[in-house]
Amino acid sequence: MNIDAIKNGIVIDHIAAGKGMELYHLLGLDNLDCSVAIIKNVNSRKMGKKDIIKIDAAIDVDMDILGYVDPDATINIIRDGKRVEKRKINLPEMLTNVIFCKNPRCITATEQELPHVFKLADREKRVYRCIYCDTNAK
Repeated sequence: MNIDAIKNGIVIDHIAAGKGMELYHLLGLDNLDCSVAIIKNVNSRKMGKKDIIKIDAAIDVDMDILGYVDPDATINIIRDGKRVEKRKINLPEMLTNVIFCKNPRCITATEQELPHVFKLADREKRVYRCIYCDTNAK
C-alpha cells in the first residue's frame, strides 16, 4: 500500500485501533475538498495496532472531539513536508454539541435550540454527565 506524504497539513496519529472512522465522521472530514487518508490497523510497537488520519490541508481540528474520542492521540502539523509541531491531546472538561443527552425528560429533548453540554465527571473512567439532568453519556 502506498500513501503519499503530505506537503502541508495535519496527521492525527496514535489513534486507538478502530476509532479512526468515528473521528472522521465527528470531525466532519467527509466535507473537506482536500485529500484525506484513513489508515486502519497499522502495526505499532507501542500500541500493537493503531489508526492514522492524514489531512492534506492546514485546517482547524476540534480538539474537544479528538480528546473525547481518544485523548491519547497526537496531532502533527506538517509544513513543506516536515513536521513542525506535535501536539498532545487532553480529555476536555466540557463538551458542547459533541454528544447528545439520551434522557427523554431532559430539557434538551423539548428545547431543541438549547446546546447539549456535558461536564467531565470522572477522569479515570472518562465519564461525562449532562449539565441539565445529570445523566451519564453513553
